[in-house]
Amino acid sequence: MTSRKYVQNTHNRETFRALHEALIDIVSVMNRPQRDEAMVREAGISLDRALFPLLVVIERRGPIGIVDLADGVGRDYTTVSRQVAKLESLGLVGRQAGADRRVRQAVVTPKGKTMTDALDAARERMGRIIFESWAERDVDELARLMRKFADAISRDPFHDPKGGS
Repeated sequence: MTSRKYVQNTHNRETFRALHEALIDIVSVMNRPQRDEAMVREAGISLDRALFPLLVVIERRGPIGIVDLADGVGRDYTTVSRQVAKLESLGLVGRQAGADRRVRQAVVTPKGKTMTDALDAARERMGRIIFESWAERDVDELARLMRKFADAISRDPFHDPKGGS
């Protein structure tokens, strides 16, 4: 039994390392400024590459407070606040009072939604190229497993291993 456990632990260690390396590669590609510039160019929009991820998160998760937005994109609160003000001046987002009246939340405007729709279409075109040699069931399985992983990693495994309160 001990030898089987050792082999399993070795396998798990190798698998976790391979997963971590794949994530590093994915994050590295996703964080490249050239990637954002290509996405904006492919979408046919004019928007500073630093602003478009914020616009997308606001559209997907909004209404959202600036603190939560900054936390979600891994940027400083003051930087995100300035960037959201820029998006607001461009007419892409608005601000509204949240449930806690002291907190102002960012929400996408119709003009911003039109822009995120163009980004979604560009992302789909780019995705079709990336996955053109994949079987449809493999892409579906990747999407399912990524969602499962995203849900699991969103929980703090050291303080809340089962996701409960």
